[in-house]
Amino acid sequence: MPELPEVETTIRGIKPHIIKQTITSVIIRHFGLRWPIDCNIKEILTGLKVEDVARRAKYILLKTINGTLILHLGMSGSIRILPSQTPPQKHDHIDIEFSNQLSLRFRDPRRFGACIWTTDDPLLHSLLRHLGPEPLSEDFSGAYLWQVARKRKVPVKSFIMDSKVVVGVGNIYAAEALFSAGISPLKPAGKVSLVRYQTLVLAIQTILRSAIEQGGTTLKDFLNTEGKRGYFSVKLKVYGRGGQPCLQCKSTLKEIRLGQRSTVYCPKCQK
Repeated sequence: MPELPEVETTIRGIKPHIIKQTITSVIIRHFGLRWPIDCNIKEILTGLKVEDVARRAKYILLKTINGTLILHLGMSGSIRILPSQTPPQKHDHIDIEFSNQLSLRFRDPRRFGACIWTTDDPLLHSLLRHLGPEPLSEDFSGAYLWQVARKRKVPVKSFIMDSKVVVGVGNIYAAEALFSAGISPLKPAGKVSLVRYQTLVLAIQTILRSAIEQGGTTLKDFLNTEGKRGYFSVKLKVYGRGGQPCLQCKSTLKEIRLGQRSTVYCPKCQK
């Protein structure tokens, strides 16, 4: 699944091409994504100008004067900017064409993505209003995590992957951040000290910023706006390396299932 750095990379890629551009046409080739697309979406969007492109968690917000189009890449989706007349390929479900002869193309092989129109404040939409703080914002701190974690028995890895606690810390980045902070993913969230949470927050932010700068993590299904794969995965220290030597202590990395997700960690470095 594309994670926060991939979504942020997508926004940075598409924004210069569509900001202040007028939508001239909308082509829907498949209305059945995770939620059905509004059958009137072509009439709703045509003629509107994109005033801003923003992100909340993993949701992409295309803001207009009349409302906001909320996009989500789902499990395997991608968005690219192409010349408007570029022939569609399999799984290219949506084209939003602009006055500059470019098209925003939404591709989603598994159709778990979303394309939702709202005239209300998008941050109050049912999909967004209960989300936790952004991990790169001032609202996200060690003190905040420590306070929310009080008396929580859930493993700390599951805790920081809960979007109601903090958004955008998916499986890859949670594993890498916990390794960097020297914290076992199995440790109960309520047993982690304030100092350790401060270290963990710094690790999360450092890893996410690095991933954004480098174009996102290479995932089998993810392509950025230029059709190229991200390459942050070359720096992964634990994710996907179960059974291999730890890059710090040379001990064998252990791979387990935690919360129905594969989790790799170093039993020696992560206490």
